[in-house]
Amino acid sequence: MYRNGGGERIEKKIVKKLRERGIESITGLNLRDAYVKSSHIRCHGINMDKLDLFFSYNAGEQTQYQMYLYRVLNRMIPCINNYDSFELSEDKFQTSYLLRNSGVNTPDFRLCHRDDSKRLKKFIRSWKQMVYKPTDGWGGVGLTKIDNEATLDTLLPFLNQMDLRFFYVEKFIDYDRTDYRVDIVDGEFVGCYGRKAGGTDWRTNITSGGSVFLREPEEEVVDLAKRAAKIVGLEIAGVDIIYDRKRKEYLVLEVNGIPAFATPEQEKAGLDFNDRKIEKIVDLIDRKTATGR
Repeated sequence: MYRNGGGERIEKKIVKKLRERGIESITGLNLRDAYVKSSHIRCHGINMDKLDLFFSYNAGEQTQYQMYLYRVLNRMIPCINNYDSFELSEDKFQTSYLLRNSGVNTPDFRLCHRDDSKRLKKFIRSWKQMVYKPTDGWGGVGLTKIDNEATLDTLLPFLNQMDLRFFYVEKFIDYDRTDYRVDIVDGEFVGCYGRKAGGTDWRTNITSGGSVFLREPEEEVVDLAKRAAKIVGLEIAGVDIIYDRKRKEYLVLEVNGIPAFATPEQEKAGLDFNDRKIEKIVDLIDRKTATGR
């Protein structure tokens, strides 16, 4: 579990509820501290590949080493989230590509080779405004709004200095600078809140200055989030949705594999989905440990 935003308190609740069902838990098994000894992945004296299930919820700690062991472990025991879907959700392009080809509306996007600046300029001429996105970033880090071709010309030398293999860009959507974050666990709706961009910023991410507010989702929004989570294959998902004012339709921006619980401060403000989410996660772990994969 992550330790920020009340994570330790939530972990204790999950452990307590699992114990009530006769399921013992071992906490603190961080893949960062794990190593492989012959045929076992070991961490703090535990053979992790002999566990009945591995539950990972450590946002912002997906180093290449952790991801590598996560993938190996997923081949041996059930993991939540399952590695394949989690890895997919970490890649914005691949997620959008799969959603689009499965009939889910997303912003228009393009991918091109890093040396193909001519094509990139063609995109901005067509769209007028677009957003450059690192495919594996989170929290709004690295998102760059490009308002015209002159801005792109200024930006390209900096991007070319980076170790990029390609450019992933999305058409900038005309929206009201708010979004829906819809939490889904095991295919069921758990909770929803809204996020609003701060000041003159256009990004709604909390780490980019956005703020959280209470928001009741329409049935259409919930159904869209359920579809997106199912297509990506995540057992636990946080689906970000915005409303395109021009096309008058909801679009899925991202599907997150480690959606945050409400912080103690947010709970006091009325975000009350934590207990439902914990209950659904415990149900999921109970079922997975009883039936295996």
